[in-house]
Amino acid sequence: MTRGIRGATTAVTNDEKEILDVTKKLVEEMIEKNRVQATDVSHVFISVTKDLTAAFPAKVLRSIEGWKYVPVMCMAEIDVPNSLEKCIRVMMVTNTTIPQEEIHHIYHNEAVKLRPDLIKGE
Repeated sequence: MTRGIRGATTAVTNDEKEILDVTKKLVEEMIEKNRVQATDVSHVFISVTKDLTAAFPAKVLRSIEGWKYVPVMCMAEIDVPNSLEKCIRVMMVTNTTIPQEEIHHIYHNEAVKLRPDLIKGE
């Protein structure tokens, strides 16, 4: 079964290292909590708000062992008034046997405000 795994995080500043660091932390937790293997991933979409321009966060996935060939794309998030600033959102599409209600969607930093209903206590 193909499933989408959601994740989001925020940066404090528009800094390349920070953008890559928070993205890597987020994606690694998405992988760990959902037992994702790179060979099972169809693709990953990453969107950023207009105030994050210092780096392509997708770049960091290449530093994760075994993820060299996973198709990844960055794009701009819709600029909605009063939306969460400096936000990075991830949609990972993977083949898994995990039931949809057991998928761990991961939210870090200020992004926990986006979908508190999806955050699972560990």
